[in-house]
Amino acid sequence: MKAIRVHQFGGPEVLKLEVVPDLHPGAGEVLVQVKAAGVNPVETYIRNGAYAVKPSLPYTPGADAAGTIKAVGEGVKRFAAGDRVYVAGSPTTGAYAEQAIAKEFQVHPLPDKISFAQGAAMGVPYGTAHRALFLRGRAQPGETVLVHGASGGVGTATVQLARAAGLSVIGTAGTDKGKSLVAKEGAHHVLDHTAPNYLDELMKLTGGRGVDLIIEMLSNVNLGKDLTVLARQGRVVVVGSRGTVEINPRDTMVREASIIGMTLLNATDAELAGMHSALVAGLDNGTLRPIVGQEIPLPEAARAHKAVMEPGAYGKIVLVP
Repeated sequence: MKAIRVHQFGGPEVLKLEVVPDLHPGAGEVLVQVKAAGVNPVETYIRNGAYAVKPSLPYTPGADAAGTIKAVGEGVKRFAAGDRVYVAGSPTTGAYAEQAIAKEFQVHPLPDKISFAQGAAMGVPYGTAHRALFLRGRAQPGETVLVHGASGGVGTATVQLARAAGLSVIGTAGTDKGKSLVAKEGAHHVLDHTAPNYLDELMKLTGGRGVDLIIEMLSNVNLGKDLTVLARQGRVVVVGSRGTVEINPRDTMVREASIIGMTLLNATDAELAGMHSALVAGLDNGTLRPIVGQEIPLPEAARAHKAVMEPGAYGKIVLVP
């Protein structure tokens, strides 16, 4: 089979397409014939060697995939060859390949109406959005949430989940195309975060009260300003950051506000099981609709890694073997 391999940490050019032996599932494992693999920003940090957890070299990147089951190992009860599935986490083999092996609990049914490219957009984006909103952010129906950077994979997932849960949703984007997408996916209000006074507009939308919850994708740029538009007891969940930031702690004191970090890696097996039960139900009933912005051939993984870090995010980038 063909797979992307990384033999040394570095820039996108270290992503090399190679022919490697076919895979075989062990006990409790599922072998998936990959039809699409999701590309996530965290995978660029791992490739650079800048992430806290470094894989042993060489390795195949990627945690998210979708496809059909090719074979199952001893003891697997929930799936059989031919089933359509999405994979959320493939630590054994990686997902940027024609085949991937995952533990049974990492594999989830993919409804017929959801494409493989959409299935590859589920794991990290929707898992992150669900954990940020409900487990870390403690979102409640009737609250107002600001999704800061709402046009990317995690952002659109957050908008859909928040809207389905009964929150009032304000989303931001930096392009006309991105703003149209955020509105289409259910945000009640959409703001341009490149406009100089967009937070003044946010305060007008909330009658001067501010928002209960902010899901923040670029904390190094926005966190200090976020703290000035929170309601009392408001929370900011830090989903992404690309550097340091200066804040005024008094902005947290007067509001008794909370800054909450999160990473999907900290989710327990029980949390993941509950999360994906909810996500599969959302796919089934139509409240969740993964947005795929680009489908890039697997040999062009380097281009995908460049694209996923560019501004003006629009849905999810997936690799197609």
